[in-house]
Formats: sequence, C-alpha cells, structure tokens
Amino acid sequence: MREIIAKSVLNKKKVRDSWFLDEYTLNPYEGCSFNCLYCYIRGSKYGENMTEALSVKANVLEVLDRQLAFRARKNQYGIIALASATDPYMHVEERQRKTEGCLQLILKHRFPVLIITKSVMVLRDIGLLKEIDKNAILPDDLRSSLVHGAIVSFSFSTLDDKVASLLEPGAPPPSHRLQTMKRCKNAGLMVGVNCVPTLPYLSDTEDRLEEMVIAAKENGADYILIGGLTLFGDKRADSKTLYYKFLTQKYPQLVPSYEKLYRHFFMPSKAYLKTLDERADRLCVKHGIRRGLLRT
Repeated sequence: MREIIAKSVLNKKKVRDSWFLDEYTLNPYEGCSFNCLYCYIRGSKYGENMTEALSVKANVLEVLDRQLAFRARKNQYGIIALASATDPYMHVEERQRKTEGCLQLILKHRFPVLIITKSVMVLRDIGLLKEIDKNAILPDDLRSSLVHGAIVSFSFSTLDDKVASLLEPGAPPPSHRLQTMKRCKNAGLMVGVNCVPTLPYLSDTEDRLEEMVIAAKENGADYILIGGLTLFGDKRADSKTLYYKFLTQKYPQLVPSYEKLYRHFFMPSKAYLKTLDERADRLCVKHGIRRGLLRT
C-alpha cells in the first residue's frame, strides 16, 4: 500500500456544510476499496479501480494532533467529517487503524465528529465514539439544536442487496448497514441515513423511496438525507461512463430516460430535483422522520 507524507490533513471549510454541518474534513486514506461506480470522486485522479490507488497518510496522526491543538487553542471547534472523499472504515482500516487513531485525537482535543460510512467496522469504535459524544465541544450556535458530539451517518443508494453488489462491489450490503445502524443507535449514538444518491427510476420512485424512509425509521435513524445522483466525465474510468455501462448491461430500457434526464450535464434536471425534494418531504412527514441533522 502506497504511503503519503502529508503536510496537512485537517481541511477547514470556508462555510459550514448545509447538509452535514461539518466545518472540517479529514481523510486518513486516499482512494477507496468499496469501488462504488457512481462515486463523485470518479472522473478525477483515482482511476478505474480505486483499490489500486489506495494510499495511507503515514503521518496523519502526528499532523492531526498538531492541527487540532492549534484549532482548539483558538477555540475553533466544529464538526469534523470523517471522511469526505473515501470511506473511513475500508478494509485496510482493520490493519492500519488510522481512523481509530484519528478518533482518539479528536477525543483528546474535544472536537465533535461525523462519521460517514457504508461499513460495519464502525462497531469496533462504539466505545470511543460514545466518549467523544460526551466530551465534544459544539459550536455555540449548534448547542440548542444538536445535543450530540458524535454522529454516525450510513450511506445508501438502494436497499436492494443485489443491485448494491453491482454498484458498490466492495461495500457491505445495505441490509448489514441497517443492522449496524440499529446497534449504534441502541448504544446511545445519534445515527442517520444518507440516501445520497438516489438512483433515478431504481430507488427514487414513490414506493422505493418510502421503503427507504420506513427502513431508516425502523432501524433507529434520527434523520434521513435524500439527494440526487451526480455523474461525471466521459472517460472509461469516470462515474458517468461506468454507471451507463451498468445500465446498458442490467437496465437497457432505462438508458434513453437517463439520457433525457441528464443530457450533457452532471446533474439531473431542476424539475426532477424539485419533484424528488417534494416526494422526500412528503414521505418524511408521513413517517415522522426529519430531513436533516438539526431538531426544529
């Protein structure tokens, strides 16, 4: 596995993320062994099989400790998203344990954390996350509407294990993610579902989306995020190329509909997104689950 010597690992955003509320991002690794075909990273430098480009930031803990100490001295506390460009609990984490080390430092410096994952390995760190949850210092303007210092957000594009195995070949099946989320909730953590992306005509229909909302609710989710599918690039390793190849092989009847929906853009039409948003709002109200991390 390739090693990187990083000068900086904690990235400060100019503006707090409106969906995940994070002000910092942290990626102990580069590349991802889950190899999701639709991943928005595809179309950049990582290549067709992101496993081959897997890299670990060898000095991540040393650099993170220094950066967190600096931010803490300035009272610049904010949620750290772990991770934004790769899953923090890929298979290599089992032996590298860089995510675990990062969480120990996050606890040491009392920062809140948001875990974004498809993995069941997060269960290994429940004890550590519970300590972060109790000790984290939240930004002043979030304290009245967000009482947790540790949040675990599980990503889904579909609940269908068979479809997921084609689109997310290296990731645990959705059924396992739901079970893992329920265990995290039962341990006292704040948990949620990232239904991002939904898949047009596959997981965004009224029935399929309602199944996702119900599954989230039944398995302890405090919230659900629902968003559209982005497809980038036209090279053989890019997400749009790989996703259309998947459609051609498995759902050829949908290709014309996708071509009309996306045309030459990376996002679907505004009309589609408006309809998806309205459908999501309606279903979340119906089943009593909020769309977003904050309590209203």
